[in-house]
Amino acid sequence: MDRADTDGKRSYLIGHAEFSARRLEPALYLVATPIGNLGDITIRALETLAAADIVACEDTRVTRVLLDRYGIRRRTTAYHEHNAAEAGPKLVEAVLAGKSVALVSDAGTPLLSDPGFRLVGEVVEAGGRVVPIPGASALLAALTASGLPSDTFLFAGFLPVKAGQRKTRLEELRAVPATLVFYESPRRLADCLAAMAEVLGDREAAIGRELTKTFEEMRRGSLAALAQAYAGEDTPKGEVVICVAPPQEAASTVEDVDALLLSLAGEMGASRAAGEAAKMTGARRADLYRRLMELKSDG
Repeated sequence: MDRADTDGKRSYLIGHAEFSARRLEPALYLVATPIGNLGDITIRALETLAAADIVACEDTRVTRVLLDRYGIRRRTTAYHEHNAAEAGPKLVEAVLAGKSVALVSDAGTPLLSDPGFRLVGEVVEAGGRVVPIPGASALLAALTASGLPSDTFLFAGFLPVKAGQRKTRLEELRAVPATLVFYESPRRLADCLAAMAEVLGDREAAIGRELTKTFEEMRRGSLAALAQAYAGEDTPKGEVVICVAPPQEAASTVEDVDALLLSLAGEMGASRAAGEAAKMTGARRADLYRRLMELKSDG
């Protein structure tokens, strides 16, 4: 609920906590919002949304649900990828004119696979101030619950939809010495996991789905096993985050690579051995195949 203060400010009560809609300095405020559970919002985020001169939303209907939940009566304006060219300059102009603009996405932290990157760049270029209001993030929620290394990770966003482009992108990421984090559509989940198993190798992975919501799920296993499991089930519902373990420690010397190639070649054909070594070391398959042929001819 809300009430007017004697000085004209607006106060809001949430349980036993109270916050005030204090005047904000002119800036673009990047406000993180809940990814599912509406309780996952900070007091500072609520203060910012309540006080901002303009609340710019990816979808005004989605943001209205959040604002109504906390009794915040603010008009909203749409800012998304389809109207950014028109709406962006108006928001930049507002900041330069002394207004406070709060930017929110439908869920989580703005700019992380959500609109906003262009707007931030335009505000910075114009000499305006940008203020992050941190909070919920689907990628961090999934990473911390995955059980995979979190000291070094790479957020790769959404993979390309087309199979060939997706494979190319995965090949670019294959040698990255970090846990990989992706967003994916539930409709493409099984195919995506199968492609990852083929290109990255059968690494350990974790799937976060419907995080913070009633039917939250964290499923762990190898990429191949997870791909097979999801392929045999009905299409899952909800937003999906995929976390993939880092590659095995790469061979660090020429001698190590040679030993790895010969060891693999003793268990499988030369072409497959070169492919498996490529997944493990990050080196090009063609170069490894050529080296294996040299080793065999020398032997």
